[in-house]
Amino acid sequence: MVGHIVSALSAVCITKLFELSGPERFESLRWLAGSLSTAVAIVIMQFTETTHPPAGATALLAAVDDDVRRLSWYLLPVVLLSCSVILVTALLFNNIQRRFPVFWFEPAVPAVAEPSANLGGSAGEPKPIIQSRVSRSSSLTLHHPSSDGSNQV
Repeated sequence: MVGHIVSALSAVCITKLFELSGPERFESLRWLAGSLSTAVAIVIMQFTETTHPPAGATALLAAVDDDVRRLSWYLLPVVLLSCSVILVTALLFNNIQRRFPVFWFEPAVPAVAEPSANLGGSAGEPKPIIQSRVSRSSSLTLHHPSSDGSNQV
C-alpha cells in the first residue's frame, strides 16, 4: 500500500516537472519521464523498505498513459482508496477460515515443548547427549586392512 502511494506521488511530481517544458517537448520526452519516475519510485521504496514491484507500474502509468496523467494530483486519493479496498478485501477473505495476520500489534509467544518419555526424555534432568556419544565412540574399534593382509588396528 505504501509502495503504491510513494510511487504515485513521485511519478506525479516528476511528470509535472517534465510538463513544465511545454506540451510538444513533453511528448518527445514522455519515455524519459516514465523511466525516471519508475526508477525514483523504486529508490524511494528501497529507502522506506516498502518495495512492491507492481508499484513501479503505478509510477510508469502516471507518466505514460494520457488518462492517468490527466488525473494529476487526483491520482493520489484514487491510489489510496484502491489500495485500502484491496487490503480490506484480502483481510476479510483470509480470515474466513483462519486468523491472518497472526499478530500485528504484539508478537505471538512461542510454545515451550516438553520432553517426551517416548523419546527418552523425562521431566527431570536432560541426558547429556555429548557424553553418551563420547562414551560410545571410545568403545568402537577401527579395522582397516594392513599391507600384510591382517586386520589389525
